Amino acid sequence: MRNISTDLITKNIKEMCIEANYLLSPDVKKAVLDAASSETSANGKNILEQLEKNMDIAETESIPICQDTGMAVVFLKIGQDVHIEGCAIEDAVNEGIRQGYTEGYLRKSVVGDPLIRKNTNDNTPGIIYYEIVPGDRIEITVAPKGFGSENMSRIYMLKPADGIEGVKDAVIETVKMAGPNACPPFVVGVGIGGTFEKCALLAKKALTRDINSHNSISYVSQLESELLDRINTLGIGPGGLGGVTTALGVNIEVYPAHIAGLPVAINMCCHVNRHKTRVI
Repeated sequence: MRNISTDLITKNIKEMCIEANYLLSPDVKKAVLDAASSETSANGKNILEQLEKNMDIAETESIPICQDTGMAVVFLKIGQDVHIEGCAIEDAVNEGIRQGYTEGYLRKSVVGDPLIRKNTNDNTPGIIYYEIVPGDRIEITVAPKGFGSENMSRIYMLKPADGIEGVKDAVIETVKMAGPNACPPFVVGVGIGGTFEKCALLAKKALTRDINSHNSISYVSQLESELLDRINTLGIGPGGLGGVTTALGVNIEVYPAHIAGLPVAINMCCHVNRHKTRVI
């Protein structure tokens, strides 16, 4: 049994909230740079060059990459041989978010009630997911999610007979509907299987995966590549102004499903696909 203090959890989450909002992840940064070189549209190339300049300024001057610094989504993989000491872990996570968004001068974008709409003024509470895994460590992933792209996400409860073609159609339809509103170029997270809520969680988790990686299941990996190619022929392009770079990556996660259903979730994300992972 290993003891881990909630103070350490708070400290790491605070730092990760700031880092995720200031520094674009290396895989996405490289994808933007590569796209700027290969984009054939003059408008698209100009937008990508502006994105490149923007991320350099954010990194150099320690300011947010985007004005929407997101709602903090936190994934915790807690080793079953860990004993957590201190306050309640949910309180520790939210304190880390509060400190990160306050000390990092990040925009406070959370309202305490979805209808009354009064700002909590510290970007809490976060969206927290817990998973118990083997081992004596805690893996923390912080993924601030902006709502320009979140609002364009969709869930489809397909029939099993719709099959893989139905999944493809759902993804393409969602990207088309998102158009310029989700701030392309996109990273597209797709969850297939499980239940209504499970496929959405899979899609969210998919966004935290390196966009240069592929699903270990062969047909899913092929589907990722095919959808990325199809999306980039839609002509939406960077900023929605046309071009061949509508998406930087498509990540898909799958899970077993009921015999009567084929749930599919598409979680849209702009190029500022923020996520940081640490193990303590």
